[in-house]
Amino acid sequence: MRRVRTGGLAAAAVASLLAVSACGGGSTAEASGDTEVRLWLNGTDTPQELRDYLVETFEADHEGMTLVIEEQDWSGLVPRLQTALASEDQTPDLVEIGNTQSPTFTYAGAFSDLSDMYDELGGDDLLPGFVEAGTVDDTLYAVPYYSGARAVFYRKDLFEQAGVAVPQTLAEFRTAAIALQQANPAQDFSGFWFPGQDWYNGIAWLFTGGGELAVQEGDRWVGALSSPESQAALTEVQDLFTNATRAPRDADSNEPWVAFNNGQAAMFSAPTWARWSIALPECDKGVDPDDTSPEAEALLAEQQACNEERTGVFPLPGAQPGTPATVFAGGSNIAVPTMSQHQEEARDLLRIIYSEEFQTMLAENGLIPGNSQYAGALGDDPYAQAALAAAVDAKLTPAAERWADVEGARILEDFFQQIASGTDVAQAAAEADRLLEETLN
Repeated sequence: MRRVRTGGLAAAAVASLLAVSACGGGSTAEASGDTEVRLWLNGTDTPQELRDYLVETFEADHEGMTLVIEEQDWSGLVPRLQTALASEDQTPDLVEIGNTQSPTFTYAGAFSDLSDMYDELGGDDLLPGFVEAGTVDDTLYAVPYYSGARAVFYRKDLFEQAGVAVPQTLAEFRTAAIALQQANPAQDFSGFWFPGQDWYNGIAWLFTGGGELAVQEGDRWVGALSSPESQAALTEVQDLFTNATRAPRDADSNEPWVAFNNGQAAMFSAPTWARWSIALPECDKGVDPDDTSPEAEALLAEQQACNEERTGVFPLPGAQPGTPATVFAGGSNIAVPTMSQHQEEARDLLRIIYSEEFQTMLAENGLIPGNSQYAGALGDDPYAQAALAAAVDAKLTPAAERWADVEGARILEDFFQQIASGTDVAQAAAEADRLLEETLN
């Protein structure tokens, strides 16, 4: 599953660990005469087929070396990195990291300079928002591994009953969401499932309208929610909260498909891997989750086909027809830790990862590859096309050294909840800007 990743520790805390002197000596494998190169991959997003390819290709090119891929849980990843990256003994040689975690570690000096590999790994075809997240002072430290962008899922029958077509602009999206809600007057029904704390989806209006969360002015970060562009976009967001959703004001973006599956929403927005979480009651075949028989697999395929027949997906539209909104991108970067004792081997492994073969394999497995040149291999089904349309111009949070502190303090959750609850937009934005500046500087 392609989930949005967020960091949770301050850069200062990471830096303090990285400042600790590394222990001497090599790994156990190297002490015994073997040379072991370690790659950390997170979760199960990278399929086993791709892992096998990396091991076989790397070891074929590096006689006497072993590539060990160690899977890490996303939960608790930042503290583990905080410890491992500070030690020659514990550090991996190449590491996957959430895109919004990248600034925290790059500012802390955790990763090696990859600027000289920029063109070799893809140059301007590399996903630009991810490049920005891995860059500090024009120096590239972490490169895009893959992306997953948000798209809008909808119930075809509810669109038909309300006389609503797939919207082509943000203005049409607003009209559709309101019409869908008015056509279904149940007190718990939402035209668009949009919980009050859901800033991940809310900032699409901000970015599309030319607004920002924060901007850098000299050596300082300045909150940008009070800018005219941001204010106009946030007013549109408040209108959606008021007229197009009955989602709880104090809930976040977690598992929006639950309300959708329960018949409480006509639309929701999430990364396109959410297609596998849609489970409409009328499509349920009653398969035991532990049943792996061919008969069960066939029933599950029928169940998925039923869900996809009754639902659709489209990229959130932008201000003009044919132009998608600038949504928030999830996904990963990849970097060579400074403490790695196998810098050249790690760079060779990067070359394999950014080869046409591996980038194509990423796309064929439903991941938007770091090099957008190969994104066409995603296929041409509606989910792949929606993901690609949304991801190419998707945007990340500001590449600020202390952005992890913003997320840890839940500044944006609180701000969007205030907007959803009817607080004056300008007043709420002024206070949020103050908190952003206080936290980021």
